[in-house]
Amino acid sequence: MKLSKLAVLCCFAASGAWAAGPHWEYEGHHGPAHWGEMSKDFEVCGLGKHQSPIDIRKAEMKADLPELAFDYAASPLKIINNGHTVQVNIDAGGGVKIGDHVYRLVQFHFHTPSEERIKGKPADMVAHLVHKDDAGKLAVVAVLIKKGKENAALKPVFDNMPIGAGPVHGVEGLSINAADLLPAKHGYYHFEGSLTTPPCSEGVRWYVLSTPVEASADQIKAFQKIHKHNARPVQPLNDRSVVERAG
Repeated sequence: MKLSKLAVLCCFAASGAWAAGPHWEYEGHHGPAHWGEMSKDFEVCGLGKHQSPIDIRKAEMKADLPELAFDYAASPLKIINNGHTVQVNIDAGGGVKIGDHVYRLVQFHFHTPSEERIKGKPADMVAHLVHKDDAGKLAVVAVLIKKGKENAALKPVFDNMPIGAGPVHGVEGLSINAADLLPAKHGYYHFEGSLTTPPCSEGVRWYVLSTPVEASADQIKAFQKIHKHNARPVQPLNDRSVVERAG
């Protein structure tokens, strides 16, 4: 699948993919081990060599990697339970500049535990901030979330999570600024990867922030009551390298 179609699928998921496409899950006969067999459109889930997530065990520290120049803005809170995660859609919420490349933030969503692992260990949760450039190419910033104090930035999201799958709905009077979800330090691990859900399309640029943020045990439990486990197992690194920018 071409990356331009990947971007369309990414955005389509925000507007009602809970009712479209082959039925897939995180366990059993429709789980990750079988995604590649379920549809011709999903074949890369089983055949791809640059799949996400990964276990980051070794990373080459590089001083010349560009900073993540975040430039987010407040956006009306629009939220959806698409049957696989809780997702917040972003309208005119700014984006991130990486070197000379500008990506617009289109949505963010959550997985528990974190799909990414650092030296074999997952975090309690992760937020995936999905960005798209003018050519339709994707960059995902992963913010690891560990159990700790209540996260004020996540409170409006977690307080308004839809229990069941359904269409996008707006929360009147509330807005969200993705800048508030970020840790104070923006060091990151970078690698080339894929979507972590079907169709698992490759060509996605991944930036996993090395500093986690915190959320309370009650906040994490609230999400897990809706989606108990929605993390794809880690995938082989194969011929890829992982680089790291200190922060």
